Amino acid sequence: MHKKLLLPGPTEVSQEILREQTHFLIGHRDRAFSELYGGITAKLRNFFELPEDCKPTVTTSSGTLWFDIVGRSIVKKKALVCINGAFSERLGKTIRACGKKADFIEVDWGKAVKPNMISEKLESGEYDTLAICHNESSTGVRNPIHEVGKKVRENYPDVILAIDSVSSMAGDKTLPAEIGCDIIFASTQKCFALPPGLAVGLVNDRALERAREVPNRGSYTDLVEIFEFEKKHQTPFTPNISLLYALNKRMDLLLEETYDHVYERHKTMADYTQQWAKKHFALFPEPGYESVTVTCIQNTSGKSVRKLNEKLAEKGFMISNGYGKLAEKTFRIGHMGEWKLAGIKEVLAAIEGIWRLET
Repeated sequence: MHKKLLLPGPTEVSQEILREQTHFLIGHRDRAFSELYGGITAKLRNFFELPEDCKPTVTTSSGTLWFDIVGRSIVKKKALVCINGAFSERLGKTIRACGKKADFIEVDWGKAVKPNMISEKLESGEYDTLAICHNESSTGVRNPIHEVGKKVRENYPDVILAIDSVSSMAGDKTLPAEIGCDIIFASTQKCFALPPGLAVGLVNDRALERAREVPNRGSYTDLVEIFEFEKKHQTPFTPNISLLYALNKRMDLLLEETYDHVYERHKTMADYTQQWAKKHFALFPEPGYESVTVTCIQNTSGKSVRKLNEKLAEKGFMISNGYGKLAEKTFRIGHMGEWKLAGIKEVLAAIEGIWRLET
């Protein structure tokens, strides 16, 4: 039996999207590829309402490659990294692994990083880059990136703001022009509802100018080279052409639904799931900072999440245990991509039946 995925990623992929990967292959230096790829980036520009100074690109990679891109192509001397969970911690460690200095703002798992915390650090003037995770999927916390962006742009104009939006772009609000960020990136196996293997980056001219000032940018992580090839609607290295066909179709569907409706659909699923969680359990994130794409729930029942998932599999569903040290203490329900409220209600009813929750 196929288990429908309600994970924080990868998420469920429709047969319509899967079929798009069966197109015959084309050469990645052919005109046909440039037409395909140029069409995709044009649709990304349209959907995310990009201003003239902000450009989209698609890398054949997981979203984690963009941690390295920030470390290798953006940080000149020292970064400030906001850490409130497993994936933001990975971002910080990756920047250090690129040979760059990085200081961390660390808060407890379940908490959000607030703008005033960032201001206290940036006042020193020693940081050229601020990196923050929008949607920390290990904890279900949504950091206030719009408030952070406003604070950075108004008070620290020379700081490049890089945002990990791996599990929120194309689900939550992530328009670069509204946020005031310089780089924001995501993986396509999350809200884009594609198989894993591609990452989307939205990069402005400020960030590209910074990259030109940074030596030793690597090869696959060289942001300048990536955008030199973008001028020809190509990629520096062989891309996953089959997945690009799928992304091309996904962008058609997103544009048809519209940016605002996509967000409202995700917000509706999140609100319903979180009200359900508060009725039967408790939410793990601090109030007011709950994710729009994944709900992290405290397992106050004392029952086994692993066994719950085994029973859910018999009904054709799969949710996620808590991440790392939160295993069995929490469980996570991903409501992203193509999911709609009716499907979320179905899986929540299944959990109620398995754990015999009072309704």
